[in-house]
Amino acid sequence: MAAKSESVGIARRAATLLLLVAALFAFPPAFAAPAKAPAAPIENSYALGSGDKVRVIVFGEEDLSGEFVVDDTGFVSLPLIGQIAATGRTVRQLEQDIAAKLGAQYLKDPRVSIEVLGYRPFYIIGEVNKPGEYPFVAGMSVLNAVAMAGGYSTRANESSVYIKRKAAAEEEKFPADATTKLEPGDIVNVVERWF
Repeated sequence: MAAKSESVGIARRAATLLLLVAALFAFPPAFAAPAKAPAAPIENSYALGSGDKVRVIVFGEEDLSGEFVVDDTGFVSLPLIGQIAATGRTVRQLEQDIAAKLGAQYLKDPRVSIEVLGYRPFYIIGEVNKPGEYPFVAGMSVLNAVAMAGGYSTRANESSVYIKRKAAAEEEKFPADATTKLEPGDIVNVVERWF
């Protein structure tokens, strides 16, 4: 009889343990860190330029959809409507331009969606171990760029960098830290320190 009550007790404890484990997985603890909201996509304010690769989706029209590259003249060549200006336009503006052109000539109430698949590269020159052209990644900082370029050389000024933006006439001085964000097409110049 004692053996039977002992096996019943073990079975109850096992069942209780299984319920506790199931509850832990079913309900996350109240002290868990809240999920972070995703950062706003760069496409909201990003101005397209030569070398950017975009995916254009015209809903219900597979033949008009596809992946396209902004050419050196700043245009995207699309089926049916031909070339359309993309340089300097945001993704939302280009969506509206394409929809307007399709709606005026070919489709009734076209719905167009665009996403940036690849950004134009940035360049890093000066006192880094591997100067050159590198792929841009959304949200990257000067420190990320220096790391991609193999780090600072022994003569580098590690406190500031000069950045030439596409629209700017000249380089501007910025702190060489994580707060200085890059944009596609930037030219980062890491200068030599004086002492």
